[in-house]
Amino acid sequence: MAQVRRTSMADQAADVLLDRVRTGEWTLGSKIPGETTLAAQLGVGRTTVREAIRQLAGRGVLTTRQGSGVFVTALDVREDRERALQHADIVAVIEARIAIETEASALAAARRTPADLRAIRRALGARQERRDSIEHHVDADTAFHRAIVAAAHNPILLDLFDGFTPRLRQAMIDMLRIRGEYGGDDDQHTHASLTEAITRGDSRAAAERSRAHLASLATALT
Repeated sequence: MAQVRRTSMADQAADVLLDRVRTGEWTLGSKIPGETTLAAQLGVGRTTVREAIRQLAGRGVLTTRQGSGVFVTALDVREDRERALQHADIVAVIEARIAIETEASALAAARRTPADLRAIRRALGARQERRDSIEHHVDADTAFHRAIVAAAHNPILLDLFDGFTPRLRQAMIDMLRIRGEYGGDDDQHTHASLTEAITRGDSRAAAERSRAHLASLATALT
């Protein structure tokens, strides 16, 4: 009988129980063994088993009937509706960013002042340094992109960007948590490349790099 390691025990126990459902050891509608039996089989405590069952109940695989036990209600997990909605919200935010920032990048390349370029470069440097947490990195990244929008010298675009910054921030934090990685050298290079296009005054390249970067974020979620 498979046992779980001592790290993330409840998650691993849930995976083991789910595998037993998927392989047909427990059929649809059948009652699974009690907590004491499962704890002995998995090599974990009853509290861990209870949490694993709770997880699978939340995912629609098991259900607890008071006084009767725990029963199989599905042979695999259903898609997490909350996660699906989270993905949809992140994609919606990215689409809004594409609409605002692609045009803003093109305008910034045409209209940027020396002061604008200094602000963008400072924000780019801060973005590279702020990798200690997802939240800090998202804040630094947002400041970088806002500096570009400000350099477009279009007050309506800047108002639009500022107006949805709180939603943007949460969506980007959620996205990076899903991805499990952030602030890599390749990502920083992408932002440096956008900065270079704006510095050269190349509106077409700036727009293309902005769109490609943001579109890649949405693609990574699918």
